[in-house]
Amino acid sequence: MENKKKVIFSGIKPSGDLTLGNYLGAIKNWVKLQDEYDCYFCVVDLHAITVQQLPADVRRRTLEILAIYIAAGIDPEKNTLFIQSHVPAHSEASWLLTCNAYMGEMSRMTQYKDKAQKGGESIGAGLFNYPILMAADVLLYGTDLVPVGKDQVQHLELARDLAERFNRLYSPTFVVPEPYVAKTGAKIMDLQDPTKKMAKSEENPNGSIQLMDPPEVIRRKVSRAVTDSLGVVKFIDEQPGVKNLITILSTITGETIEEIENKYEGMGYAQFKTDVAEAIVSELEPIQNKVKELLNNKTYLESIYKAGAEKANYVSMKTLRKMQKKIGLIPVAK
Repeated sequence: MENKKKVIFSGIKPSGDLTLGNYLGAIKNWVKLQDEYDCYFCVVDLHAITVQQLPADVRRRTLEILAIYIAAGIDPEKNTLFIQSHVPAHSEASWLLTCNAYMGEMSRMTQYKDKAQKGGESIGAGLFNYPILMAADVLLYGTDLVPVGKDQVQHLELARDLAERFNRLYSPTFVVPEPYVAKTGAKIMDLQDPTKKMAKSEENPNGSIQLMDPPEVIRRKVSRAVTDSLGVVKFIDEQPGVKNLITILSTITGETIEEIENKYEGMGYAQFKTDVAEAIVSELEPIQNKVKELLNNKTYLESIYKAGAEKANYVSMKTLRKMQKKIGLIPVAK
């Protein structure tokens, strides 16, 4: 009998244009998972609206992210690719879990606390509650493993707590998910401030490389990347800017840190930066061309997200019905 594949769930929200960090830190790794695992890759559009967005931007980015998934090598035949809002079980399961969550544990979420300090009284309730929606996303599919960065570990812990609490209160219902830490992949830092992560929402446009940036823009941003006055290519904490560029080059080319350090010994930064820029351009250009081609074929993209939603609906509704029944809700008459 064939062993059942473990389930992986992950998603990206269409709240900003995707960066090189999103690609090298997440999507490039997802491509490697698709043969070994049963993968659900979602565009989590409901998460995007916790902060006010222009509706046209949400629509554009949702389709673009789906196209990027496919262009990067995620096969729609092997994986379930879908748009979160097309699967109503996410919203309802989120409410059922909300009723089993505590204000105390929610208010301790670091991201909420950071945003609350900036937003004060006018911070949206969605920002407070969205980790519960994230838990619903994961728990609905019997997810075994969730690829997470350090900034999301706390949210996965909440999902685990909610799953265990529900299982304890009502009887075993959910798989308790584990974090998946990739063997490869990297945390890509801001080019202008290498002490913080490259982000979709950064104020300084030179700090992040957008996935769809044209080659000349990529070259310009890399040439302006912050380095230092030491003039040596070394992977050390005292040189965060250089360390970040080495990480990018190593992740794209597969060269080891040591090989890169040896290659640029005594050469300064000019040639090193040129080579980093060219590596990024050669990695992204085929993806960009494929994305443009896919966005010109809306019928094909529609067929992908429709088929994905059908499968996701089928699987998630089975879990949701279990939740409803155990809580005491009367099932819908057939």
